[in-house]
Amino acid sequence: MKSVAATEAQERLGVVLDDAQREPVVIRREDRDVAVVVSMAEYERLRTGNVRAFLDLRSEIAAEAAAKGLTDGRLAEILSGDEA
Repeated sequence: MKSVAATEAQERLGVVLDDAQREPVVIRREDRDVAVVVSMAEYERLRTGNVRAFLDLRSEIAAEAAAKGLTDGRLAEILSGDEA
């Protein structure tokens, strides 16, 4: 993964953007990694993957809760504080 100093990134933004189309570019300030520039295609891939992972986890939790007898009514009771 390519890395550039923040000042160089400012001075050569066009080059950094072009490089990011091929691979992520790490921006460094004071010897610390502070940001990463990625292509829009890579960003969309990451974002979509995160959403899919969240939806899959949500489905697993819902199935487990249903298997243990959690119903919409019971959930409403729990959330309202009117537990029996």
